[in-house]
Amino acid sequence: MRTFLSKKIANSETFKSQLLLWSQQFREVVFLDSNDYDQNYSGFDFVLAVDAFTSIKTDYHNAFEDLKQYQQQTKDWLFGYLSYDLKNDTEQLQSNNFDGLQFPDLFFFQPKKLFLVKGNEVEIQYLRLCDDEIESDLEAINQCVPFAEQHLAVEVQQRISKENYLVKVGEMLEHIHRGDIYEANFCMEFFAEKAAIEPLAIYQKLNGISRPPFATFFKNKEHYLLSASPERYLRKEGNKVISQPIKGTSKRFPDVISDEKSKTALAENPKERSENIMIVDLVRNDLSHTAVKGSVAVEELCAIYSFDQVHQMISTVVSEVENTTSPVEILRTTFPMGSMTGAPKISAMKIIETLEETKRGLYSGAVGYFTPTGDFDFNVVIRSILYNAQNHYLSFSVGSAITSLSVPEQEYEECLLKAKAMFEVLS
Repeated sequence: MRTFLSKKIANSETFKSQLLLWSQQFREVVFLDSNDYDQNYSGFDFVLAVDAFTSIKTDYHNAFEDLKQYQQQTKDWLFGYLSYDLKNDTEQLQSNNFDGLQFPDLFFFQPKKLFLVKGNEVEIQYLRLCDDEIESDLEAINQCVPFAEQHLAVEVQQRISKENYLVKVGEMLEHIHRGDIYEANFCMEFFAEKAAIEPLAIYQKLNGISRPPFATFFKNKEHYLLSASPERYLRKEGNKVISQPIKGTSKRFPDVISDEKSKTALAENPKERSENIMIVDLVRNDLSHTAVKGSVAVEELCAIYSFDQVHQMISTVVSEVENTTSPVEILRTTFPMGSMTGAPKISAMKIIETLEETKRGLYSGAVGYFTPTGDFDFNVVIRSILYNAQNHYLSFSVGSAITSLSVPEQEYEECLLKAKAMFEVLS
């Protein structure tokens, strides 16, 4: 049971900075920020969950069933992540590539303390066992003074060289021309060893230059995710399920005319449109596993959305589910998301595993939450820096969709465009 308290806040941006600073004392932290991005489906402006009362941490074996049991028994707010490698739980697949980060495959926790902010109002929800701490915590939050931290430049290395990348994309194209797959998302890792960073400072810098709708600061002891994701994986509102895959990227330009040209070129690009439509078909198929018959629909096809760093092509696919459908089952039957795998999905994931050189882990997985009523909202972990503070290993990956129309050099350039913000904050 939780104690609820609503309070007005004078300045939500100041409160946000103070809340984040205050949260760093806890072992488990999930901070989700919409950055006031104008979107059709949104719950809160920002959310902070800290301090696990209960938690679940596991590898991929039986992971979705374990999560289902945990969610059904707890019937409370749960925050955490699904790593890409949970694919091995749902299909006969393996992950044998190098893993410098060593994150668990799945982690969720039930927070003792929760702050939900909308406009100039914060809703505070504390478990009864610690609700006597609300006033003293608010006092401590108000006394936090945000400050700009300096950090040393991080020496980033590239796991796959440009030459090797072009060869691998050539191999991917051979699979496509043979008919093994139509499309696959091929990713490569950038990494740093012996990296000493201040995770909160890096997150704030990354979020500051990107301002995406699904920003995340995540901490579980020594594991950190600093994410500027523009993409929603899946949201459930009552009986409605919403998926918003991104496929298609173009540059932003400082001058309005060039920027508008880039946007129009993306909207009219046949390769980008075909990529997006292929994934929309895949998402429709995934949602149909749990949907009420005939309820899967495309609300928006190949719409162009602008973010601080890039323009993106986004579609919105929806479905209706029965009241009796388990929320975890909806996730299990759609995971990993189509935008980060390919079509057909299983064949694409097998080929990805042979050509990529790093275990994806949390990259291209999902971070989000369940509500006590079984609704949920999860992002796609892209445009993100992952960090293991114990072994000082830092990693970020980028990828692009390879189709029959792909030009390897152009795919490489797209990857560098997506990596730009991460390089900027680490330099």
